[in-house]
Amino acid sequence: MKADTKADAAPAGGGGKKKLIIIIVAAVLALGGIGGGAAWFFLHGKADEEAPVKTKHKQAKAGPPVFVPIEPFTVNLQPEDGGDQYLQLAFTLQVSGLEEVELIKNNMPKVRSRILLLLSGKHASEINTPEGKKQLSAEIIAQVKEPFEDHGSPQDVTDVLFTSFIIQ
Repeated sequence: MKADTKADAAPAGGGGKKKLIIIIVAAVLALGGIGGGAAWFFLHGKADEEAPVKTKHKQAKAGPPVFVPIEPFTVNLQPEDGGDQYLQLAFTLQVSGLEEVELIKNNMPKVRSRILLLLSGKHASEINTPEGKKQLSAEIIAQVKEPFEDHGSPQDVTDVLFTSFIIQ
């Protein structure tokens, strides 16, 4: 009978080792899964947190457009073909926000002077075509974007919308 008892006990001990190995493997897999999840969270979690900030920033800029109407200009153009010509021009600036509106309004004499100098240097043939008007629009944006102070930052002007354009 003693032999039978040892025979019965031996398989039970071997089964205990198998259970121990299974528990160790399960623990290692669980720790690996937790470690992998933690690594994913720390690597991708920060990127996911930054995405809403960028979205909010875009939403702020994607709000309704902000416009700054500019009083009309009447300027003499550079002479061509012996006749005097002038340009009567009215336009509105599209800017990124209300801060830009205030900055431009507070510096309107500088804005008007820059644009007046730009316009008075033009020939009628340069600005009479659609391409010429697009080029003029880009030049006006460049003039208004220039900082108003020596160490100031440029203005965020996104478009020039002509409301009146008469060459005579």
